[in-house]
Amino acid sequence: MVQPVSLSSKISRLNTYLEEKGLKRTLQREIITKIFLSSDTHIGLDNILIKARRKNPKIGSTTVYRTMKLLVDCGLATPRQFGDGRTQYENLPEDDHHDHIICLKCSRIEEFHNQQIEDLQLKMADSLGFKVLTHKLEIYGYCSACR
Repeated sequence: MVQPVSLSSKISRLNTYLEEKGLKRTLQREIITKIFLSSDTHIGLDNILIKARRKNPKIGSTTVYRTMKLLVDCGLATPRQFGDGRTQYENLPEDDHHDHIICLKCSRIEEFHNQQIEDLQLKMADSLGFKVLTHKLEIYGYCSACR
């Protein structure tokens, strides 16, 4: 089982990245980072901005965008698009892989892991001569409430 990575170790990872790149640690970045890392769901820039402004009304959308880009660049966030044209960000534990099933009507997203599907994908790639580095599986349909 994968051990969750602590919030403090993730913030430390970001701080190391900022230092390596010669970038400043700012209170605004810290607020945005903590909001994102505390999220247990997929979250868009608008929602991060709303939550950040509750803590500091001077935080702007550009700061949120740039901070999320930093989090992606240092490996703490994964950008995802689920067919609606909006980017949402996902906070992943180390070495955690999962797939998504998305409702086309209400945009509900469920995460799942199925080892048989994983094994079949690797077997298929191998039979075609591919070495898998990464992949994503997204299934689109209608949830039980929207059918």
